Amino acid sequence: MLADLLQRPEIARTGVYFLVGPDFDNLARTRVYIGETDDVAVRLKQHNRSGEQGGKDFWERVCVVTSKDHNLTKAHVKHLESLLIAAARDSGRSVLENGNQPDYTSLPEADKADMAFFDEQIRTVLPVLGFDFLRSRPHIGPRNCLTSGPANAMPIFSMSVPKHGVSAEAREQDGDFIVLSGSTSRDHWSSSHHAGYQLLFEQLVQDGVLSDVEAGVRRFTIDFAFSSPSAAAAIVSGRPTNGRISWVDKDSGVTYAQWQEQRVDNMVV
Repeated sequence: MLADLLQRPEIARTGVYFLVGPDFDNLARTRVYIGETDDVAVRLKQHNRSGEQGGKDFWERVCVVTSKDHNLTKAHVKHLESLLIAAARDSGRSVLENGNQPDYTSLPEADKADMAFFDEQIRTVLPVLGFDFLRSRPHIGPRNCLTSGPANAMPIFSMSVPKHGVSAEAREQDGDFIVLSGSTSRDHWSSSHHAGYQLLFEQLVQDGVLSDVEAGVRRFTIDFAFSSPSAAAAIVSGRPTNGRISWVDKDSGVTYAQWQEQRVDNMVV
């Protein structure tokens, strides 16, 4: 539908854009290019060319952000592009096609404040559209942290695969299910089903999130956020697993599904 998109008048304005597609080296990951221009339509036409003609071959979707009242200038979008590339790198949720990270700091202070707000709005809207590559990785404090707050009210969940010496702990925060550093997983993917999880397992090994094999298991080297309890359980157990029943509250012994059901039932409508 690119031809239809290019007919929209706002696409000819100054703005930033995101080209999104699969990473051909690992289809479990997303590849993203973040750009800026004073005429988005012209730039998208250039990117739609073949790689041999200077285009970009990987993208299947595009998200364009412009201003409804023509208030964005070239200097604004250069600064905004710099903020967005930095956020995508810090998030680590995608492979960035951008080579270098530009650093534009020549805007007046008031304009920087405006672009900071613009950046915040983009980060709010994009996940609603299905783009999560700007979402910050959740920060997990010490496990013995006693300060009050929603994150610390969340229980620690655990699961184990005694046959293979695997034991893991996790907690839910900000929409992610986070397996905690030091947890162990199977040493390899043992199922012929669910190729997506297998690719994710192999990617985590390649990225060093899962350590080299030690005593028949791998170890999580960092706190790592998964999109669901089942995704986390699959990586820990090395095969597709229903995380809603595999993860249990360490204190109460109830499954994740039971805990979630209790939370919903206890909500005041």
